[in-house]
Amino acid sequence: MAPARTEPADDTAADTDLPPAKPSLRERKKIQTRQAIRRTAYRLFEKQGYDATPVDQIAEEAEVSPSTVFRYFPTKEDIVLTDEYDPLIEETLRQRPPNEPPVTALREALYSSIARIYQADAAETLQRIRLIREVPALRGRMSEHSAETAWLLRRALAERTGRAEDDLELRIVTGAMLGALMEAMYSWVDTGTAGTLEDLRALVTRALGVLERGLTL
Repeated sequence: MAPARTEPADDTAADTDLPPAKPSLRERKKIQTRQAIRRTAYRLFEKQGYDATPVDQIAEEAEVSPSTVFRYFPTKEDIVLTDEYDPLIEETLRQRPPNEPPVTALREALYSSIARIYQADAAETLQRIRLIREVPALRGRMSEHSAETAWLLRRALAERTGRAEDDLELRIVTGAMLGALMEAMYSWVDTGTAGTLEDLRALVTRALGVLERGLTL
């Protein structure tokens, strides 16, 4: 998905040799509350616009207090930008064939993750991209969220390449590819109606291909 901050993982799930634990009742209720706030916010943003929708109204219609909204989402922008998808992208990258060139592996991981996110909730995915495209405050806040996404991807690419996670070239490649991916998604929705996933694949392949060939025009 669009680069964004994810909810922190539960440390109790760190042992990958164990089957994933079923979320507790408390965790399920937290997930339900977070999703209810997000769904309510998207509905109001669609109806009356992002800037015209205060957090107090989101809280009232989601039947929670404003303090609850801010407990899950520190800022209004975070309601749009926070998601649970970064671990999916990182895991997809780790599953790519080990002999695949790093840039190719990252390209395929990014596209296949976006496709899965879109298939899970197409309307929300499109609305989210449009909001980020149209609202300056969201684009400003997104730079902070993108840093975490980039770090997760660098961590996976570091393992594939043997480079350090803070390697300058690795940072440049990861940052450039995330930027190119965002531009591809903007292009996908700029016409007013997004096309098919195959249209998105073509745009992602074209955008990341610019980087793969060395930024030549």
